[in-house]
Amino acid sequence: MEFEKLLKERRSATFFDKNKELSNDLIKEIINLSTLAPSAFNTQPWEVIVVKSPEARKELYEKACKQPKILDAPVTLAVIGKKNGYKRENPIWNEKIENKILDDQSLQAYMDMCENTVYNSDLKKTAYAVRNASLFAMTLMLTAKSKGVSTHPMIGFSEEAIKEIYSISEDKVVVMLISMGYFDETKKLFPREKRFSFDEISKIY
Repeated sequence: MEFEKLLKERRSATFFDKNKELSNDLIKEIINLSTLAPSAFNTQPWEVIVVKSPEARKELYEKACKQPKILDAPVTLAVIGKKNGYKRENPIWNEKIENKILDDQSLQAYMDMCENTVYNSDLKKTAYAVRNASLFAMTLMLTAKSKGVSTHPMIGFSEEAIKEIYSISEDKVVVMLISMGYFDETKKLFPREKRFSFDEISKIY
């Protein structure tokens, strides 16, 4: 799909066709393409929980959100940000060493900078996780639309409940839920609302 057309046609789908499933192969393809999203130093500090079975969707609906699209859409994704994704145990650093992008000394200097300055508080670590995982999430929604699949992101949920359901550790953040499936063509969305223009949101210095 032409990119400008894709941007204009992507909407947050309120209605999903309950009778159309998403294949595991298509879900994998969408997620794999979405990993091309940018991230800080390519650390890719994100994970995805794919909530697909009727039983799992019902549990997520009951405990975390109670938004009907979780039951209507064939899949809801929980996008997780990793607050410690920049640390040395991330295997991406081994890739950088092997490919001679970094040497041990420069990597240690970067680690020291992260610990002492860039991510030296829980607030900064959380911001790192959320910013990077949000880049992934937006890429995923555009990728899905390019495959004819609709999405709806949600941030109104109980993070504590989701962490309990899926045993998510405290060094991770539930950034958003994204319901994903085929739009119910018997329904109609409201017209797209106003978007603020360049003149309303921009300053040139």
